[in-house]
Amino acid sequence: MAWLSSPAFADNKPLSSSVDYLSILLSLALVIGLVFMLGYLLRRFNVTQTGSAQMKVVGSMALGTRERILVIQVGEEQHMLGVTPQNINHLARLQTNLDTPAPSGESFKLKLGQLMQGQKGKDHD
Repeated sequence: MAWLSSPAFADNKPLSSSVDYLSILLSLALVIGLVFMLGYLLRRFNVTQTGSAQMKVVGSMALGTRERILVIQVGEEQHMLGVTPQNINHLARLQTNLDTPAPSGESFKLKLGQLMQGQKGKDHD
């Protein structure tokens, strides 16, 4: 019990004013809002989706709130899948492969390079 009388606890004052309670409430709301915002961003930008050289998602389209059509590439073949919360159905094997988009980092790199080249051209004029 000697640790309760230490100087670290001597400065603690009980919450007495509504400003103290409001400050705690706003801090808690800020933290909860930050958690929900990060969760939304992770879902929105599909950060958890991974792919490999052998299998990757080429494209997707939402059909409803929880139903999607996916085109996946397995090796050199592409397949169309119907995805619902209950199951996944193979719809078709594509005869003609869809174009696979460049990785987002590569397209950003290209756009940034083009923008910088455009800016350099304007600076020299």
